[in-house]
Amino acid sequence: MDVTNGAWESLASTGGADGPGTMGVVLGVIGLLVVLLLIGAFWFGMRRRDKESRPPRPDEQPPRPDHRTEIQESGLHGSDRFPANGRALSPYELSDRGNEVIPPPEDEPRRD
Repeated sequence: MDVTNGAWESLASTGGADGPGTMGVVLGVIGLLVVLLLIGAFWFGMRRRDKESRPPRPDEQPPRPDHRTEIQESGLHGSDRFPANGRALSPYELSDRGNEVIPPPEDEPRRD
């Protein structure tokens, strides 16, 4: 005698062992917990931000230096011309031809 077949049909028709509204209540409680978690995270973030120091005012900023503080290479390289006689170079004759970096121009004073 198989009694499980009837039990499965009765469970499917009632929506679960605790009744049809149980799933809605559980989802409502989970949604409420998520909302409370988000509100708590926002409150905690605001407290942390209030403890940070304020950004400096324009008159508190450090002065700008008169010289360039970083070197930006423009990628200029030396000449990679072929020999004047038109003969092609072999791989062992190439060496570092055209890869030497041209030094940057002299610094110019900044104008404000």
